[in-house]
Amino acid sequence: MTMHGPARASPRVMLLALTAAFAMSQAFRTVAAILAAPLQAEFGLSPQQLGSFAGAFHFAFGAMQLFMGIGIDLYGVRRTLLSSFPLAIAGALVSGLAPDYPTLMLGQVLIGVGCAPAFLVCTIFIARHFPPARFTALSGTIMSLGGIGLLATGTPLAWLVEATSWRVGFFVLAGCSVAAWMLIAWKVHEPPVARPDDAPRESLGQAALAFLALLKLPHTAGIIVLSFVCYASFITLRGLWLGPLLIERHGFSLVQSGNVALAVSAVSLVGPALFGRFDPGGTARQRRLVGFSLLLAGLFVAMALAHSAAVDVGVSLAIGLLSGYMILQYSEVRSAYPAALVGRAMGLFTMAMFMGVALMQWFTGLVASLAKAQGSDIFGAVLLTIASLLAIGALAFAWLPKAPARD
Repeated sequence: MTMHGPARASPRVMLLALTAAFAMSQAFRTVAAILAAPLQAEFGLSPQQLGSFAGAFHFAFGAMQLFMGIGIDLYGVRRTLLSSFPLAIAGALVSGLAPDYPTLMLGQVLIGVGCAPAFLVCTIFIARHFPPARFTALSGTIMSLGGIGLLATGTPLAWLVEATSWRVGFFVLAGCSVAAWMLIAWKVHEPPVARPDDAPRESLGQAALAFLALLKLPHTAGIIVLSFVCYASFITLRGLWLGPLLIERHGFSLVQSGNVALAVSAVSLVGPALFGRFDPGGTARQRRLVGFSLLLAGLFVAMALAHSAAVDVGVSLAIGLLSGYMILQYSEVRSAYPAALVGRAMGLFTMAMFMGVALMQWFTGLVASLAKAQGSDIFGAVLLTIASLLAIGALAFAWLPKAPARD
């Protein structure tokens, strides 16, 4: 695409700058796995409170997707992200200064709202400024690059927290977020989306009604159901339970659990780019989404039943790699709706995905608390719950109406 003015960055450079905010979003959504132990020690959190803490980010993130999608459609990628992301910076500072659990939750909500458009702007930017045939591969590459944020919340964050405190971890993330905001303000100057000269600007109410219209399409239900459980399964493990599982079930230290989290994050960076390059499209892609989801459920069952450190570490790595198939969901959404609705469809899909993360993290926290009260294996109950939800989502997607092929 031809840019206006010699000072404008290329679409590739602008996309990379946008990825900086997505990387910070990835870091914020996975801090709970490393901070769980120190937060439990300082505030005396129950497993259910820990699940609510991890889920607060995702609930706020998901709840704002509809509004962020409308904002992007009406005001563009740059203005939407630059307006919202300062809330993530403020939330990180509030979390780092939190004197109690309610304040900590407030910080997480602010971070979730601030990060809400972080990946949505990337996918919409790709859909608007790159050829459709490159959508899946580029989305997978960006998801892999954004995974640098996951790496940061592995060994580096564990080492920092062990050497200082969990509060310093939030302050460092706030500083990195400031740098990401400045990079986007400097590099991203998206050209306006072309519209006929006589076309009136869509009102906020009209834009909201367009979102509701998506729900009336028969294939939207299956897409939403699957989106509720796929990404939620990986983030619930990597972003919440992996650290406590390794520490409490196998006696790992905080840094050792951080090393495993780093390794899981590293292999998860490979998956999206890999699966994105082998998207078969059409009904074959839909079959792969079902098959890979059921395979992932089986891996969670294996972790639940095998009380072995080697199995838990090895299967976690396998889950990290396999999680890359979820990029095919973005392709499914991209091909399931007309071009004029892609931005809103992505917003609806992302909202469902992160509301699913919030609900799964909250629900597994509840399951863990009930298992603890009954003297049962907390982590076995959590992992079997994740596996069951994945299987239900996959089978529902297989049974519900599918989108007409547009690939």
